[in-house]
Amino acid sequence: MARNLYILAATLMLFSLLSCGMTAFSSQFQQGLPGNGSLWKTISLFLLLGGLIVAFLGVMTAMFEQVDRRNEERRIRERSKRQ
Repeated sequence: MARNLYILAATLMLFSLLSCGMTAFSSQFQQGLPGNGSLWKTISLFLLLGGLIVAFLGVMTAMFEQVDRRNEERRIRERSKRQ
């Protein structure tokens, strides 16, 4: 599960970089696209924020999965010692 969240976070951050790069081009090169630079910066900011939140959720998921694995391994070791 954490790996999927990492991939989603990387995709959102890549789109954030692309949106930030769109501010360098004027609207005359891209017909029909919003030419306002502040719109692209806002989109980039929201995508970056979303990517960071998803990355944080991925880290927390990975940590909790590791805790569950270690607890299960400890329980198995304790059972084998008792027998």
